[in-house]
Amino acid sequence: MAYSVSSGSGPLLNLKLSEKRFRFHRFNNEKTQLLFFNTTKSYPTTHFSATFHTCFNSNYAVSSSLKGARLGFTAKAGAQEGYSSGEEAESLVDEANYQEEFSWFSVILPFLFPALGGLLFGYDIGATSGATISLQSPELSGTDWFNFGAVQLGLVVSGSLYGALLGSSLVYPIADFLGRRRELIIAALLYLLGGLITANAPGLSVLLVGRLLYGLGIGLAMHGAPLYIAETCPSQIRGTLVSLKELFIVLGILLGYFVGSFQINAVGGWRFMFGLSAPVAVLMLLGMWSLPPSPRWLLLRAVQGKGPVQELKEKAIVALSKLRRRPLGDKVSEKQIEDTLVSLKYAYKDQESEGSFMEVFQGPNLKAFVIGGGLVLFQQITGQPSVLYYAGSILQTAGFSAASDATRVSVVIGLFKLLMTWIAVLKVDNLGRRPLLIGGVSGIAVSLFLLSAYYKFLGGYPLVAVAALLLYVGCYQISFGPISWLMVSEIFPIRTRGRGISLAVLTNFGSNAVVTFAFSPLKELLGAENLFLLFGAIALLSLIFVVVYVPETKGMSLEDIESKILNK
Repeated sequence: MAYSVSSGSGPLLNLKLSEKRFRFHRFNNEKTQLLFFNTTKSYPTTHFSATFHTCFNSNYAVSSSLKGARLGFTAKAGAQEGYSSGEEAESLVDEANYQEEFSWFSVILPFLFPALGGLLFGYDIGATSGATISLQSPELSGTDWFNFGAVQLGLVVSGSLYGALLGSSLVYPIADFLGRRRELIIAALLYLLGGLITANAPGLSVLLVGRLLYGLGIGLAMHGAPLYIAETCPSQIRGTLVSLKELFIVLGILLGYFVGSFQINAVGGWRFMFGLSAPVAVLMLLGMWSLPPSPRWLLLRAVQGKGPVQELKEKAIVALSKLRRRPLGDKVSEKQIEDTLVSLKYAYKDQESEGSFMEVFQGPNLKAFVIGGGLVLFQQITGQPSVLYYAGSILQTAGFSAASDATRVSVVIGLFKLLMTWIAVLKVDNLGRRPLLIGGVSGIAVSLFLLSAYYKFLGGYPLVAVAALLLYVGCYQISFGPISWLMVSEIFPIRTRGRGISLAVLTNFGSNAVVTFAFSPLKELLGAENLFLLFGAIALLSLIFVVVYVPETKGMSLEDIESKILNK
């Protein structure tokens, strides 16, 4: 049971009541001092170096003798009679500074196989950039249905995104029932089926069906992957690993650009571009089949009354032991599961077992959705899908008229995107979320205005377009790219997390599909210079949103983040 203890100058202590003990944490220069009181004994005289007078503030029902009570004490470091001392005191200090011990080898596979869902999403972006050039070429398409209009081209490019939108809608009511593992297994099957159908399509209608099925896989994977990674990895590297999933999306984009650059001059090369996703989907399928369910999801099922508590608890212990490569019956895993179960029970105390759809739009849950949903919305409507899906076409209009030249410059952009993503991964848990978002979104706005200026004033300098694209993808990859999904995976309260993330993914793919589909017709209607000017104005609006609404979550546990949102 957690209490926020504060004085007029702000929070001084975090007080946790666990069975018969009060646990005091005092934070000073990032070092934690602990004192345990046994509630069954009278308190002995103590000597602290400073005196604190605090009040309990709690959202939990407590006895009248504690609620609102004033607590005053003085103490000095050192063991006293009636307090834990010696080896026990050392263990308590260890607990205060506790960070889960793990081997990097034990977290690789539980991260890698879900992250392949992101890689396949990115691959579709990169491959589509080259495939659209191949499909529209009378010489290279290998078909007699290559002559696409703007609307048909928009459907081909955005078809997978409409599938992702549909997948997000379908998974919304069943995500918590399926669980993260089964959701990712189904996603892998859809990736496999969609990739094979698209690659072997005899006509436009079948190609669109394949794109739709592939997109269904994207919708499920982009919902399940960040959840599985966030719930199975050690908390001290959660930000790094969830951000690394974005790195895998970028790796997929780069792989798609590479494949496109080698196949762009081959007749029917677009079939190979789309079909290469199939073997990766098989690897993801086999990998997720071999992994256990998320231990946290199992415990959530127990707390929500969706199954026998003891049975689900035992399954969670087995799952955590398997994830951390510990022997069955390992005491460390048992203790971690027990602690997490207690924490979740308190989080769900006096609450319904599961948040409803409407609850996401009420009170503090709405605040979480505004933050998470707002980030993924601005991630798309600042033009990101247009820049990536149409990179080859943009470069062709910027002076790189040969298809091979345009795709090779796309590879350079992809490499730069990868580099900037790696920088973001390394810095997200050091610099924090807000500084990277503010700096990155500012750069996005500048790059979009520069693209607009290129099309209006600087048409004779194609390197300006390349520089603007590099600036865009670089700033995107240290801001909206990794951090939006990281915030989505951690910002929602436990009770509405599954539903909230489903809605955020739905928002993301809905806006992505609209922007991607509308880019080609809007470019014809407004002209490229005015379209990128519009995207730049939206980027400025998104910067204001980040500054005003997005909190810093660096170094906070999921429970701490929830407490901050619910109680602020």
